[in-house]
Amino acid sequence: METKQRYNPYTGEPVIAGVSVSVPAAAALGLEPPRFCEECGRRMIVQVSPDGWWAKCSRHGTIDSTSLDHR
Repeated sequence: METKQRYNPYTGEPVIAGVSVSVPAAAALGLEPPRFCEECGRRMIVQVSPDGWWAKCSRHGTIDSTSLDHR
């Protein structure tokens, strides 16, 4: 079974098993939206509003701050 490559949503770099991934402090607090798609590493369109944010990948659709609350 093939494992899908994952990407850092804040840098767009490939995630490598066993290697620590840096997360900005604001992102850890839920204040910074992801800028890159975790599935393909492409730069996303991001919109920030007073009550949250949404980010859209041209291939994988939209995620928003409310959808991450359930993870």
